[in-house]
Amino acid sequence: MAEYHTHISAKHKWLELNLKEVWNYRDLIYLFTKRNFVVSYKQTILGPAWLFLTPLMSSLVQAFVFGEIAGIGTDGVPTYLFYLCSNAIWAYFANCLTTNASTFTENAGVFGKVYFPRLVTPISNVISTIIRFFIQMIMVCLFLAYFLIRGEVQPHWAAWLMIPVELVHLGILGMGCGIIISSMTTKYRDLTVLVEFGVQLWMYLTPIVYPLSTAAEGWMRTGLLLNPVTCSVEVMRYAILGQGSLHWGFYGLSWAVTLLVAVLGIMIFNRVERTFMDTV
Repeated sequence: MAEYHTHISAKHKWLELNLKEVWNYRDLIYLFTKRNFVVSYKQTILGPAWLFLTPLMSSLVQAFVFGEIAGIGTDGVPTYLFYLCSNAIWAYFANCLTTNASTFTENAGVFGKVYFPRLVTPISNVISTIIRFFIQMIMVCLFLAYFLIRGEVQPHWAAWLMIPVELVHLGILGMGCGIIISSMTTKYRDLTVLVEFGVQLWMYLTPIVYPLSTAAEGWMRTGLLLNPVTCSVEVMRYAILGQGSLHWGFYGLSWAVTLLVAVLGIMIFNRVERTFMDTV
């Protein structure tokens, strides 16, 4: 019979993906993804129904506050559909970031007992967030169909091919930012307090509750476009709602920033995972 040997040694490279090894642990990715759903809705009254109720209620409040009271326009898109779609997009990115921001602290018990590629955990977090996004998109598509029948919205169907690309884009950016924060919180626990506040602040610096067209030309719009999330949001709203501003120069820049954050995050992640058990 053939004998198999697994040699485990200390890593010395800062930028080391080991994608082949991660692929060998694909069953573990599935189990972690399943665990994320079970833990999220365990001992809750409504369970997965919160995936629908949360965006429905938050979009209703935003439509009333920003649409009715503040009078912020939505480029001709039905107000409630605009906020429902925008919230689904932002929730996907924000969840990719926040779930990965506690990778080391929440999984310290598992990391300290069993060996497996540590990137399995962030990847499973992103996959579970993608599943949540598609569940919420079912609700968005129902409202979209209603307003489509009434002739109040005209999606760009060909641009829907860009949605998977943008999911990868936002997933990489959210995971990169999340694992950087997670690497720092192993020593500085008070940074976790700033994560939720930072995500909320980032949302208002991204055209989520308002379209990009409401920003005046000049430094204000340029500042919003420098936000790496802005172009992805605009591309997805352009596809789904038929309204959005496409700036391909800033779009390429956002991809460059995303890849830089991902590389930096993996380097720090690989560095910290060697010694984090001593400080976590």
